[in-house]
Amino acid sequence: MEKLDYKKEYKDLYQPKSKPSLIDVPEMVFIAVDGAGDPNTCPAYKEAMEMLYGLSFGIKMSKMDGSQPEGYFEYVVPPLEGLWFADGVSFDGLNVTDKNKFKWISMIRQPEFVTEQVFETAREKLAKKKPDLDLSKARLMKYTEGLCVQIMHKGAYDDEPKSIELIKKFAAENGYAEDFSGVRYHHEIYLSDPRKCAPERLRTVIRHPVSK
Repeated sequence: MEKLDYKKEYKDLYQPKSKPSLIDVPEMVFIAVDGAGDPNTCPAYKEAMEMLYGLSFGIKMSKMDGSQPEGYFEYVVPPLEGLWFADGVSFDGLNVTDKNKFKWISMIRQPEFVTEQVFETAREKLAKKKPDLDLSKARLMKYTEGLCVQIMHKGAYDDEPKSIELIKKFAAENGYAEDFSGVRYHHEIYLSDPRKCAPERLRTVIRHPVSK
């Protein structure tokens, strides 16, 4: 059976052009971990990665011991994503430069068959393998992002401002305003592994919520 690869199946969500475009993002299910601090240096971010990948691959590989949930199908684990914000400002990816002030929700999309029970089973299994991880920080969440402007940023993370400026210009020219309110954030989807990819070859989807 061919594996479902969300990046290929849903190109509108994961393969935008290098020019901004409008998209209405539907509800999806994620495993998420909340945290704060510079992702390059803070232990909490590293721990979040351990949890997210440990749980996501635990669910994917449940078929190996016959414990796969009802409705299971073969799939590729979707890419890491991050919602970014900061206290006291509507963070747009530009107006806070001290990364120690960042707050984040790191997350990985899950297949539709992943329920709270499936998530809890995966958490129990990972807790036995890695008892030092505080898995109470991980949660299953449904997230509907709604109307957004997005772009494919090619290059280093520190060069993102040039792509963000294109988003802002496109939104303004088409009668939209950025809408960082409630649970709507500066959003990044990481299609490249920075450990294996040169900075200039990194591919990151940047998405900003908008309203008319």
